[in-house]
Amino acid sequence: MHGFVIFLTLLALIPLFSIIGYILVKGFNAIDWSFLTNLPKPVGEPGGGIANAILGTLTLVGIAALIGLPVGVFAAIYINEYAPKSRFATVFRFIIDILLGIPSVVIGIFAYLAFVKPFKHFSAISGSLALAIIFIPIVVRSTENILALVQDDLRDGSYALGASKWQTIRKIVLPTALKGIVTGIMLAIARIAGETAPLLFTAFGNSFWAKSLNTPIASLPAQIFEYARSPYDDWIQKAWGAAFILIVMVLLTNIAARIATRKNA
Repeated sequence: MHGFVIFLTLLALIPLFSIIGYILVKGFNAIDWSFLTNLPKPVGEPGGGIANAILGTLTLVGIAALIGLPVGVFAAIYINEYAPKSRFATVFRFIIDILLGIPSVVIGIFAYLAFVKPFKHFSAISGSLALAIIFIPIVVRSTENILALVQDDLRDGSYALGASKWQTIRKIVLPTALKGIVTGIMLAIARIAGETAPLLFTAFGNSFWAKSLNTPIASLPAQIFEYARSPYDDWIQKAWGAAFILIVMVLLTNIAARIATRKNA
């Protein structure tokens, strides 16, 4: 049975390594310094890169994380530590589960109606807000599950020493659950970093540097979508290269988070 379980685990990993390996092989040939530092060029002109899309993705994901991280973590702390069995917590968990199941294209349409149409223009802010809507429920659910795994004996010991509720959460519960919380945050970042539909409705895209957060902005998912559906071999090759860069960015973010939590352990 042990061998059978190992076999099924390896079987589940085949699609993952196949997709990643294929992207790495196809995309690596497109990578050079000019591809990483230049702006896109029109069809027919040689060269061109995705520098604006890289910066745009970092901007969109960064703003979405700044918005969603405190909301998601503190919401999870409240429903797990302060009111775990209240009616509000039950309803809130139900709403979070619904948000987790909503397709991203629906969130993109909502973000368009809420953040784009009233202001009559696309922008980086509206794109970040759309990503934050996807980001928050993932962080809430993962953080709550990790906090629930912290043993009550640790909390009781802290209370016995005279610590308050918030002191116990801040000095005992959160440090104990830190690695799991960071892992959940990284999963949420990986999810929103690859989202395309919400950005097509909100950030839209830009072939140049974005001059402000109130203007359309380029992103790697949108750039990949534009290049991959084109009939031009050069653009298709650039789409593979952009996909390669996106995977590397997510990988480096996860490695950095692991190193940071290991130092704080």
